[in-house]
Amino acid sequence: MNLEPAPVLHTGVAEVLGREIVDGVVPPGSALTLESLQERFGVSRTVAREVVRALEAMGLVSSKRRVGILVRPVQDWDVLDPTVITWRLLGPGRAAQLRSLTELRAAVEPFAAGWAARRASEEVRASFVPLAQEMRALGEAGRLHEFLALDQEFHDRLLRASGNEMFAALTDAVAAVLAGRTGLGLMPPQPVPEALDAHEAVARAIAAGDPAGAEAAMGRITSEVRAAFSHLAATSD
Repeated sequence: MNLEPAPVLHTGVAEVLGREIVDGVVPPGSALTLESLQERFGVSRTVAREVVRALEAMGLVSSKRRVGILVRPVQDWDVLDPTVITWRLLGPGRAAQLRSLTELRAAVEPFAAGWAARRASEEVRASFVPLAQEMRALGEAGRLHEFLALDQEFHDRLLRASGNEMFAALTDAVAAVLAGRTGLGLMPPQPVPEALDAHEAVARAIAAGDPAGAEAAMGRITSEVRAAFSHLAATSD
């Protein structure tokens, strides 16, 4: 008798099936049934329904009466869902996922930095400087996991401080790709000095209310990320 709690069961099953979908193992148009999920994973009908609901929320499947459960094409996925991003980063399509997210960051974050320098309160703008300084200390000490947490906070704060709700909606996606780059071993043992310098430059420009300076410095950060991605793409060919 399986006594594992249903929430744990449905999360585990959803991850297995979700990763198969994003990896193309279960291709778009594939038909699923609650019965097939129950049989394959040895779970109850209630758990199978929760799995379908979780995957529906990500746009990976659709479920309709008289039609059944169908796997949806990538165009229908919630590609900014952090879980979908993580699954794609863990699969064979990680290079394409990193490329698309890097391009998104390059397009958005420099502008977000400029708007943060214009729109954020003096208190919020000033808060970037000690945050960047602490990031430098952790980065130079090689404490990557602690550095990652602050890096995520820095970019989260930046996007929210822009005063643009569309930019702010990207915070989870950016956090996921930052975590993915570290988790996949794509970060050096210590962040490159140019990236640490650029984060401090962004912080100082925002604190000074200098939109052009903030935008230019953030452009240097996204350029460093693009360079790191280019190296990954080259080694994957």
